[in-house]
Amino acid sequence: MSIRRFVRGTVPWDSLEAVAREMADRYDEETVRVSFLDADNWLSTPCVMNDRWFVKVVSGQNALVHALFTGARNLGAFSSGREGFFEPFDGPVEMAEHELLATQKVRDLGLNAPRPLEAFEVDGLGVLVMEYIPEFTPLDQLPPEDVERYAADLFAALALMHNNDVAHGDLRGENVLVSDGELYFIDATNVAEDGITNARAYDLASALASLEPILGARTVVTVALENYNVEDAEDVDSAADALLRAQDFLSFVQIRPDHAFDSEALTGEIEKAASAEEDATR
Repeated sequence: MSIRRFVRGTVPWDSLEAVAREMADRYDEETVRVSFLDADNWLSTPCVMNDRWFVKVVSGQNALVHALFTGARNLGAFSSGREGFFEPFDGPVEMAEHELLATQKVRDLGLNAPRPLEAFEVDGLGVLVMEYIPEFTPLDQLPPEDVERYAADLFAALALMHNNDVAHGDLRGENVLVSDGELYFIDATNVAEDGITNARAYDLASALASLEPILGARTVVTVALENYNVEDAEDVDSAADALLRAQDFLSFVQIRPDHAFDSEALTGEIEKAASAEEDATR
């Protein structure tokens, strides 16, 4: 058995049928048609039911893998000279409940995210139910000229989250969807309240890392400087200052298999921007 197959695991068919029956009871449906998504998701089995609900089924193995990932991420944060800020969960149901809460926090700020409906337990599985968005394109699959246009909205949305002590925690191009000309944020995760400062820097580093291969270091840093508007933040005084803090996390982000970017180029552009700001304030 390959390590990828072991890590992802499978949910028994009878358990998936039990989830479908529970959905039928909860939403007063005579039948439930399930379509499984072709997604490389190690932390749940994602599916669509009756073309109305996006459902994540979280198994005990998914929860174990999440705990291992969380430990590795917090270790990576320590290696960057920062305290860990990712929160572990007690099991599958808690994972589903925390994503429900994290997604609601994003929506409460007026940002787009699938509407979270509920989280519950079936046969020891955690089940997360959300609004299904039928037509979308992940940000990193758009043409570069479109990515640059939406990048401004991405950094403005991050600033809104961060100015309100909310962090996404798992920002990647595939977790930012474009639907009807607007950005939608998915797969948000809860971070420890006392780790929000580091989580903000990590979010920003992840955004830079996701966009650099498409736009280039100079462009993505320029867009971030122009649209990441800092308001009353205790830890940063300007967008350039925020980028300097994010720079500390670039090496951490780079070790993740889902990010491939030019860290040296980003570091160089960030340092040039910070130097230019310092010269301007003299």
